[in-house]
Amino acid sequence: MKNIKIIIGIFLLLISCMVSAQDDLNRYLQIAAENNPGLKIKFNEYMAALEVAPQVKTLPDPQVAFGYFIMPVETRVGPQQFKISASQMFPWIGTLKAKENAAIQSAKAKFEGFKEAKTMLFNDVKATFFNTYFNSKAIDITLENIEILNIFRKLANIKYESGLVSAVDEYRIEIEIGDLENQLALLKDKQQVLEVMFYNLLNINNNEPVKIPDLLWNDDFPLSKQATIDSINKFNHQLLSLDFQQEALRFRQEVASDMGKPSFKIGLDYTIVGKGDNNMAGTDAFMFPNVAITIPLYRNKYKAMVREVIYLATAKENEKINKTNMLETLFEKGWTEYLDANRRIALYISQLNLAQKSVKLLETDYATGNKNFEEILRMERKVLKFNLELEKARADKQAAISFINYLMGK
Repeated sequence: MKNIKIIIGIFLLLISCMVSAQDDLNRYLQIAAENNPGLKIKFNEYMAALEVAPQVKTLPDPQVAFGYFIMPVETRVGPQQFKISASQMFPWIGTLKAKENAAIQSAKAKFEGFKEAKTMLFNDVKATFFNTYFNSKAIDITLENIEILNIFRKLANIKYESGLVSAVDEYRIEIEIGDLENQLALLKDKQQVLEVMFYNLLNINNNEPVKIPDLLWNDDFPLSKQATIDSINKFNHQLLSLDFQQEALRFRQEVASDMGKPSFKIGLDYTIVGKGDNNMAGTDAFMFPNVAITIPLYRNKYKAMVREVIYLATAKENEKINKTNMLETLFEKGWTEYLDANRRIALYISQLNLAQKSVKLLETDYATGNKNFEEILRMERKVLKFNLELEKARADKQAAISFINYLMGK
């Protein structure tokens, strides 16, 4: 009963550590979202796009003109001295609304571009985090193997001094330790590079090691393959951005068509009349209304504008088809990597268990005098390999899940 409680306690401790590690990763993601300059670029582009709609939905600026008569024009009531004119141009009904709608849809497309950049950033942060985890575990595993080989070296030295084995066993161990120490130095250099990459994604200066778990969590992907494909087609930010761009082009086509229709101008003239020779008091004279119509006679220009937008819309349709196919290809690759990592985890857990048992048996044989030291080294290399491959599979699995989530727009 006591042993069961201990096992349960260890299991709960592992779960707690994994949750804490996921919390650390979530904090890193939040820092990246707040600090990453590339993401800020996309957000500011979106904010700039929002400012276009108020510009295009308003009427053209009114025109005000002032005229002074150098030689006053005599009228019945007196000489005209100066004139003030004001006019307002009105485009065809619906033109301004179509421009506003086009700008709004373009802004929505920019927002999807911002969310795409955010999900891509999160995927990059996670991928670098998992690579950092694997490299750190590779350092620990290599150090552990060096310690084991040092124990073997002491044992081989004792047997050599006793005349039971030749010095070859010690030389073999020295060769193995030398190889592992060289590999360890390379892993430590790589760890520094990975941590610099990681903190650059977060855009912070930090000399502390990245907080990684002792054992990476083993979450499975919750959706079926077909459900994931449907989710990608529905929620992927690149596809949503293309949808909004197509909507913007539809309104641009409406604008181009309306520009080929007449526009109207309504104006007001206000004339100041001075005192005439007949001693009549000056009287202000109004001339209202002043109405003008702009008739677009050169039709080829406006027809070309409409055709331009139609071609662009067709291009966007093909771009979406092409993007959908590319995303499906990327998903198939990511899904295969996820399944492969799952299989490798199960395989290397089994292989590692068998290799560790084999090493213990070989150690016992060697300690009792049997000369099979080369087999021990060979099996130790397998233990090292299976340990590394297991951790690589764990990291690859979570990286594949992260990539699939990115394709789904999560």
